[in-house]
Amino acid sequence: MRTKRVIQFFLSLTILAFALVMSGCTSETSKNKNQKKENTNLSSQNESHLKTSIADSSVIKKKELDVYNPQMREYNFYFTYKIVHAWWDAVALGMEDAVRQYEAKGIHITYDYRAPEAMSALDQVQRIKKAAALNEYDVIGVDVADIDIVTPVINQIIADGHKVMTFSSSDSGKENGCNRIAYVGNTHNYKDGQDLAEALCKYLNYKGNIAMLVGNVGAPCHEERASGAKAVFEKYDGINLVDVKYDEDSDFNAYNFTKEFLEYYPELDGIICCNMSNPVGAGRAVEEAGKAGKVIIVGMDHDERAIKYLRDGVIYALAIQDCYSIGFDTITTAIKIADGIEPGSLYPEKTEETTTVFYQKDAAGLLRSLYGIME
Repeated sequence: MRTKRVIQFFLSLTILAFALVMSGCTSETSKNKNQKKENTNLSSQNESHLKTSIADSSVIKKKELDVYNPQMREYNFYFTYKIVHAWWDAVALGMEDAVRQYEAKGIHITYDYRAPEAMSALDQVQRIKKAAALNEYDVIGVDVADIDIVTPVINQIIADGHKVMTFSSSDSGKENGCNRIAYVGNTHNYKDGQDLAEALCKYLNYKGNIAMLVGNVGAPCHEERASGAKAVFEKYDGINLVDVKYDEDSDFNAYNFTKEFLEYYPELDGIICCNMSNPVGAGRAVEEAGKAGKVIIVGMDHDERAIKYLRDGVIYALAIQDCYSIGFDTITTAIKIADGIEPGSLYPEKTEETTTVFYQKDAAGLLRSLYGIME
């Protein structure tokens, strides 16, 4: 019997409190809706339970299933994402809510949700090959770790008769020669990078030295945000991009790289962070150096520590993706793909999930709605 990871939900009349409960967030763990057991081991970067108030949250808005009537009573999916990380925990919350709503309609869904401890495209290739070889999944979903490495394997699996979609934060589309059926996730990472860069440049009055933390080499979402930011910086003669580091989506690495930035570039004015981990590391290093408000940080997503830095003025702006909707729409799209429905009127080939830029004035509301922190 497959080992599974469990996500459990707690509902009240006014608050939908999502508590992601995992029995070991390792490279060989996944989850099963059939089992309900208590465990409090969360990803290391997210020790608090994610929560949302239906009336209060600008980040997570509860969704309802559409009118489509699934053709089967049972489905089994396989999803592999880039790395065990709190960002994908939030995606799983939306997945599980969709599963719960289908369950209420008598549609039973099981799914594996697997990732490595450290991002590896080769590891991802082995995972999806193994999933295909088992021949027991209605749809295989891939959060693409590296387009060049993973795309040929996706195409081979499809040629062998399997249904494959991409999801979460990184696509490999038709323009890359990929035959995946559809993508659910962020389709505007380049623009997200542009938006953060514009916010930073405007704050600096379009003059200053800026360093960049990217994430993983080859990860489409990280590279696209970096490219969008660089395009903005190149527009302004007064902006100088002095250094770029890849921190492998590690807040510890980001912390050390930021300390190096501060040492090597004493006139540094700003740091742009292209994933969820690096604003945490950058914020810690800047705060410890006593340069909060002097070295301006902009970054991505909803890590509780990053939002607290936003609240305290250590971070200037955070662009937060709607991970809940990404997860919810991944399940509803996988159902239609499993039923043989092609993209079109019932679902798009690519979704348009939102990203919103938040500032210090928004931090208390984010902490309240996402983490239940009352201030």
